[in-house]
Amino acid sequence: MPFSHHSHSGQFCLHAQDDLEQMILAAIGKGMIVFSLTEHMPRDCLEDLYPEETAAHQTPFDLYKTFQQYYDTALRLRARYQHLIHLLVGFELDYIRPSSIALVRNLQEVYKFDFFVGSVHHVNTIPIDFDRPMYLRALESVGGEENRLFEAYFDAQYEMLTQLKPAVVGHWDLIRLFSENPAKPLVEYGSGVWDRVVRNVDFVLSYSGLTELNSASFRKGWDEPYPRRDLAGLVMARGGRFTLSDDSHCVSDVGLNYHRLLSYIQEIGLQEVHYLVKLPMGETAVNVLDACAVRRMPIGELTQQRFWEL
Repeated sequence: MPFSHHSHSGQFCLHAQDDLEQMILAAIGKGMIVFSLTEHMPRDCLEDLYPEETAAHQTPFDLYKTFQQYYDTALRLRARYQHLIHLLVGFELDYIRPSSIALVRNLQEVYKFDFFVGSVHHVNTIPIDFDRPMYLRALESVGGEENRLFEAYFDAQYEMLTQLKPAVVGHWDLIRLFSENPAKPLVEYGSGVWDRVVRNVDFVLSYSGLTELNSASFRKGWDEPYPRRDLAGLVMARGGRFTLSDDSHCVSDVGLNYHRLLSYIQEIGLQEVHYLVKLPMGETAVNVLDACAVRRMPIGELTQQRFWEL
């Protein structure tokens, strides 16, 4: 059954491809029984628009309109396909600045999402995963030292975690993507970084959040998923729980590299994974786990699922 708690479609995200319905049909065709729809939340500042959005002459108002269309479409498609697959309707938040917290809370009040993925893609309002030049701009904003950039990233992540308590923490160590050496252990960046990582992990454990094992890093040239095994090992040692995500941005991404993800899971000795299912009449609250139940699956059972045969 592999499941995914993180996906995007070209219908509602300019750097993705394929319609939302096509994404759902791909998940059904690959034997998934839980697939989460998590388009990006809207951003309310012109300066936060990505180059493809600026090129398309979009405004923050357009992002809100697209988000409303996404929500309506997701609910309609869930009703159409709920007999074939368990669809969770959520979104991926992005902590950019302190005002991002109020924006997310407003979305929670307006819409009835099942859950959201908690992510950080910016440091000092500069994207750190768009390309290497933007990463270097973010690096310069903290004085040019990568350990300072990593500290700022994990501080932003901590603010997002403590204020919003996302059910699923997205691509924990995304900050490494365009770093000088993505495989460098976090502990080697010094205690300022490592202590922040431990703090963040412990907080996620305190409210029973799930750590996303995200296979998207493989298609970006990594040999391991997010989080890499130093961070994954820390989560395991502290008693944390993991879920699976493909972070798909097109039909061909659905379930992509899950075989490599399974090998990684077995290599690090993980004994079980978890997934979310929507509770009847569930509604999002400050603790988004109020709307979903967490189910566990031993790795032995995971390996027997039909997905691996297709």
